Order: sequence, then structure tokens, then C-alpha cells
Amino acid sequence: MSRRNQTVVTEFLLLGFGNLDGLRVILFVLCLLVYVMTLLGNITIIMLVSTSQLLHSPMYFFLCHLSFSDMMLTTDIVPNLLHIILEGGRTMPFLECIVQFQLFGASTGTECLLLTVMSYDRYLAICNPLSYVTVMGTRLKRHLVAWSWVLSFVITLTVAILMSNLHFCGPNIIDHFFCDYVPILRLSCSDTRLLQVVDLVLTAPVTLLPFILIIISYICISIEIVKIPTGNGRQKAFSTCSSHLTVVCIFYLSLIAIYLIPSSGNSVTALKIISLMYTVITPFLNPLIYSLRNQEIKATFMRLVLLQV
Repeated sequence: MSRRNQTVVTEFLLLGFGNLDGLRVILFVLCLLVYVMTLLGNITIIMLVSTSQLLHSPMYFFLCHLSFSDMMLTTDIVPNLLHIILEGGRTMPFLECIVQFQLFGASTGTECLLLTVMSYDRYLAICNPLSYVTVMGTRLKRHLVAWSWVLSFVITLTVAILMSNLHFCGPNIIDHFFCDYVPILRLSCSDTRLLQVVDLVLTAPVTLLPFILIIISYICISIEIVKIPTGNGRQKAFSTCSSHLTVVCIFYLSLIAIYLIPSSGNSVTALKIISLMYTVITPFLNPLIYSLRNQEIKATFMRLVLLQV
């Protein structure tokens, strides 16, 4: 009976970055340009990998799916962010908020797993080159990618379903630019302890465990690279890993900072900036990093440009 007398929240107000004053138009244009360039960059990588025989190795197959995951992540966040910047905030229905969280969590989890798969691929190529072709065959690479997508979607969908059963009785203001897990839970008037336990148990294997595996794989790779007798050999081996390692550092440092910075007081602005880093900037940087630091992708791109001239 008391629940009936409570106000039922059916929509949330996303505050975004608050009062931007004269920076509103500049920030809107910058975010729009970054979004367009992110789509163009990732679409270009997918197109190059799909059409070039030179880029049909497992590494580029994984990179193609990483680009698709980046596009899904930034498309889930940026269009809504642009609306919030222009209007100074946005009211979002509860169901739409849960769907945004689902897509955000699934794409982020998939990226974590794909980066782990790519580090395993580099480990095999450098530490076990003789068995690389045999182990990393068509069947295994497809299974690794498929399980990365399936696990991320199932885990995030489970959390999203539990979140959709929470009760919200006010306030309904989210001081963020998208529907993230912690801000939604803070607004709930339900007991969220079970959900927090389920979330920890389900999400740790796709966030913390992949990070540990990536560190272990690159320790092994570094040891193997040091053993290479020639400088050219060491340089070539390092160049095949540098792009992936750069992406891993940017992505995981942002995620780690989100959980290390206290989520109250003056840190709210810092959390928004860091969230902007891995939801908007990282998907933009990934294709640039792989394009500028990868000779095969640059050669394939230049060949395609020359054919069009």
C-alpha cells in the first residue's frame, strides 16, 4: 500500500555537462566531428580487412570486430550526448535508459574480451610461431569472436533485466551524459544488494580477468622479444604488438580510473571526462592508432587510394 502512494519514476533527466555557457557550440561541433571521423575510420578498417587478401590473417579478423564494437559503443552514446549538449540536458524514458545501458555494457565487455583475444593471438605468433597457423585456425578465431560477443551480451542483459525490475520513486536526476550502472542504482528505492553481488560475479570475468591475462601475455611476449638476437627482428616483433598495446593502455587506464576515483563531490566532473575518454575518444583513436602504426594497413589503404585516382 505504501508503494502505491510513492511517486513512480518513469523517466530520467540526464544533466550532461551542466551549464556550458559559450562552450556549448564548440563542444557540440567537436563531438560531432569526432563521431563522424570515428565511423569513417572504423568503417574504413572493416572495408580494408574485408576486401584485401593481405589483411586476412586472424589479427585483422579480430581488429575488424573490434572496429564494429567501437562503432556500436560510440553510436549508443554520442547521438544522445549531442542532444544533451544542445538542450542542456535530456529527459530519457526508463526503458530507453536500460537499453542504452545494455548496449553500452555489451560493447564495452566485448571490447575487453576482444583485446584479450588479440593479445593471445600476438602471444601465439611471437612465442609459438611454428604452431601459430595450426592453433589459430579459422574455427578457433571464429569461436573466440563469437564467444566474446555472446558472453558480453548475455551478462549485460542479465544485469539489465534485474535493473529493470528495480523501483524508482524519486529523484530522477542523473548527473551524467548517459545511463551508467552506478548512477541508476543510486536513484533506486529498492534493495540493490542482490543486484550488486550478481553484477560483481558476472562482470569481473569480462573485465578484471581479461586485464590480468593481457598483462601475463605481454610479459611472456617481452621476454621472448628480448631473446631475439637481431635488432631488426626485435623491432619487427615489437611493431606487431605496439598498436594493440597502445589501445589496451588507453582503454584500460580509463576503466581503472573510473573505479579508483571516488564517485562523490568534486570528482563527478572528473568521472564524466574519463567516461568521455573511453566512450568517445578511444573508439576514435583506435582506427588511427592501428592505421598509423601498421604498415600492412597503410599499404592496403594507399593501394586502394591509388586505384581510385
